[in-house]
Amino acid sequence: MFFSGGLIPSYLNVRRLGLLNTRFIMIILGSISTWSIIMLRTNFQEIPASLAESAYLDGANDFTILFKIVLPLSKAILAVITLFSVVGYWNSWFSALIYLDDRSKYPLQMILREILITGEMADLEVEISDEIASHERAAISEIIKYATMVLTIGPIILIYPFLQKYFIEGVMIGSIKG
Repeated sequence: MFFSGGLIPSYLNVRRLGLLNTRFIMIILGSISTWSIIMLRTNFQEIPASLAESAYLDGANDFTILFKIVLPLSKAILAVITLFSVVGYWNSWFSALIYLDDRSKYPLQMILREILITGEMADLEVEISDEIASHERAAISEIIKYATMVLTIGPIILIYPFLQKYFIEGVMIGSIKG
């Protein structure tokens, strides 16, 4: 669980499961990481067992304890894992490069990657040609590159302020308190 088997065994496994060139593979690969499971487990272990025992005595079942006691006490770690997962999923383009062939199924990051690569190719063409219009094409190419970079980071910048207080609290879980 800590270390993956590698790219080739992963590709063969995905191909054997029939998930190549499907959108479902992007969802599965970005669903949860081992690090997130370890962080959740550590947080759940820090919740006193006496809370669950007293809830059992009051007649609560396991789902009631989970939704009314454990999850409200775990808001910070859930916000942190949500932020990590969203950022990781938002930035993932390599999985699409490996597992998707159909351009219509590409995630946004893969399309933005193509725009950046196309812009770099235009820069190479500008260096070769000596026309005045080539400078204008180079400027437009740079503007497109910077716009894609802003588009890439924009949603994360919009989400972070709402999760900031939980993020700071959740990152400190498990640290030494002095």
